[in-house]
Amino acid sequence: MGLLLGLLLLGHLTVVTYGLPILEAPESVTGPWKGDVNIPCTYSPLQGYTQVLVKWLVQRGSDPVTIFLRDSSGDHIQQAKYRGRLHVNHGVPGDVSLQLNTLEMDDRSHYMCEVTWHNPDGNQVVRDKIIELRVQKLSVSKPTVTTGSGYGFTVPQGMRISLQCQARGSPPISYVWYKEQINNQEPIKVAALSTLLFKPAVVANSGSYFCTAKGRVGSEQRSDIVKLVVKDSSKILKTKTEAPTTMQSPLEVNPSWSWTTEVDGYLGETSAGSAQPPYGCSRSGTQTWPQVPDSTNFN
Repeated sequence: MGLLLGLLLLGHLTVVTYGLPILEAPESVTGPWKGDVNIPCTYSPLQGYTQVLVKWLVQRGSDPVTIFLRDSSGDHIQQAKYRGRLHVNHGVPGDVSLQLNTLEMDDRSHYMCEVTWHNPDGNQVVRDKIIELRVQKLSVSKPTVTTGSGYGFTVPQGMRISLQCQARGSPPISYVWYKEQINNQEPIKVAALSTLLFKPAVVANSGSYFCTAKGRVGSEQRSDIVKLVVKDSSKILKTKTEAPTTMQSPLEVNPSWSWTTEVDGYLGETSAGSAQPPYGCSRSGTQTWPQVPDSTNFN
């Protein structure tokens, strides 16, 4: 049994070490019109296999046309249409994904990722994958508001903080920031950028804010209202400073006062008066013990 498991493991290692490279890519990718898209194409590097050539081709009519070539001399963009907006990843071994910027509607087509290796015997191995690129005119989505502050939307006065408005859709996307007013007055416009920056934030900046996003396609969208609270750090410091730091001084007793203790059952209640000193004390300061008659009944 042990020998059988050993042979199976050896066979598995042989496949991993000497198996053929496999390209991984999706069947289709959708990108936003006038936006950017990444077309994934990856493989797991194998021992003994050396990448020697990377090609990206696009279907034009009945024949594919090479638009990108990577060989020993470097990267080459073969078509003027893609210059300045096409990039193929080279920072991660096994990742040859295509980045295509500023998509046009006529970029819709089938793209082929093709990689060539030298195997351990010195022969060439070629693999390819075809991916369909779809380009859509996307309406702007409802924007979301975030902040890079670790405090969230409650920050101390004097801190530099920014609120970011983000939406998806076909660019360009324009943003406007508003601040809510009291007494049902119209919100006031405070910025026409995606980022609302406070440098630094002051108490007067506290309030309710929202942003709007308008894309190339579709109607304007509005975010939820967020409440920004800027705390006055000087008041917080003053409160901490004024907090008591010492214990209250003990009660000073006038030497002319005397105290009596009235015993009611097992519970002693103390009241001020002019009778004898309490049990255990004398006017001279020496300790005395109460003389309790044998006939005293505490029931």
